[in-house]
Amino acid sequence: MLSWLKTNTAAARTRMAEEISKYKNREFMEAVVAGCALVAAADGDISASEKQKMIGFIQNSDELKVFDTTLVIDTFNKICGKFEFDAAIGKAEALKLVGQLRSKPDAARLLVRVCCAVGNADGTFDSDEQAACRAICTELNLSPSDFDL
Repeated sequence: MLSWLKTNTAAARTRMAEEISKYKNREFMEAVVAGCALVAAADGDISASEKQKMIGFIQNSDELKVFDTTLVIDTFNKICGKFEFDAAIGKAEALKLVGQLRSKPDAARLLVRVCCAVGNADGTFDSDEQAACRAICTELNLSPSDFDL
């Protein structure tokens, strides 16, 4: 499971940070944050502690620090609010933002890798988080097996 991440975490983080820098734009940031929110909501509830974990990850992540933190947090909270209103609406809205990268295969693949890293941030990449990452792959017309999902 995510052997490339486990065996080469430092190199993977450096590479993701370099690649994300190439895609530093609002569309890419929104898609990444939406993917993070989708992974956070994978268990059906985005708790206050989950929000803090995800926001903390975004603030401290080498991969995501290229983005303005206030904008990232505002975007994350806005997306999470949609999940709190209705899980199906939240998922649809998050996937819509993720889908913005469908025609950009390099950015789309990077998004999935970031979401997998977020899912594994606490050391446990559970089946619900993996299912969320598979849904992201489907939305982006990517094969989940390319990411060991």
